[in-house]
Amino acid sequence: MSPTPHSPHTRKILLTGANGQVGWELRRTLGALGEIVALDSRLMDLADAEAVRNTVRSIAPAIIVNPAAYTAVDKAESEPERAHAVNAVAPGVLAEEAARLGAVLVHYSTDYVFDGSGDTPWREDDATGPLNVYGVTKLAGEQAIAAAGCRHLIFRTSWVYGARGSNFLLTMRRLMRERPELKIVADQVGAPTWCRDLAEATAQVLTQLRAPGCVQDESRWGVYHMTNAGETSWHGFAEAIRALDEFDETVTPARLVPIPGSDYPTPARRPLNSRLDNDRLEQAFGLRLRDWRAALALCLGA
Repeated sequence: MSPTPHSPHTRKILLTGANGQVGWELRRTLGALGEIVALDSRLMDLADAEAVRNTVRSIAPAIIVNPAAYTAVDKAESEPERAHAVNAVAPGVLAEEAARLGAVLVHYSTDYVFDGSGDTPWREDDATGPLNVYGVTKLAGEQAIAAAGCRHLIFRTSWVYGARGSNFLLTMRRLMRERPELKIVADQVGAPTWCRDLAEATAQVLTQLRAPGCVQDESRWGVYHMTNAGETSWHGFAEAIRALDEFDETVTPARLVPIPGSDYPTPARRPLNSRLDNDRLEQAFGLRLRDWRAALALCLGA
């Protein structure tokens, strides 16, 4: 016998990673959908599977939204066990508990599940082939969620940034003020994605799914790609940041030198092609995120 879905009048939304850049925005966008129980790593350590299970059972949410992850891509190469616990085991536990409760699980994944070959945008059903530990563990998390059989949405995204936290945008703005010249990788291509747009699109999807009959429509569940529109390289992203910062007359922006990724070796290999095809999201929910340049301008003006 399947669990009875929660009454909309008592809907609790369990939000992990509440102080992360995506989690912070989700606290703002999900408020209209239910009572948010926002947890950070101090209140629920995703590396502790039993703690995760017990926390979910004590809250009994109608919706679980999991933006939390082990995202230190290079550090994951030397901490594979912790990365696996947070990125693979914990999502599986959340999915098992969601299935037990009749709850919905929203989880965020990454372009790093692909090998980065070619130059066409990746579709949801393309063959995966992660190049690094982070990608391997994120893919394992997706697989664990699917295996648990709960109603779920997995949003794969890329190059996430925002006005707070730790990300490429904030690092570049700081370094451009500190150094006369910066060498930036120019042969990895993807879509910079503003965390606020991710959070707002997530809320729009969940709002649509509240409509009569939508929850029972099995075709709506599964994996979706969700990035801002358009594409650029890390060098192009940095140039766009610099161009918007040039309005600040107190700053002399650094010179940006394009380099191949091979000139900037890192412990973890990065995919060259991180383009994600967002058509499925538009077809299912009528949503397409704004162009990445427009999002960046809004973020810097926010």
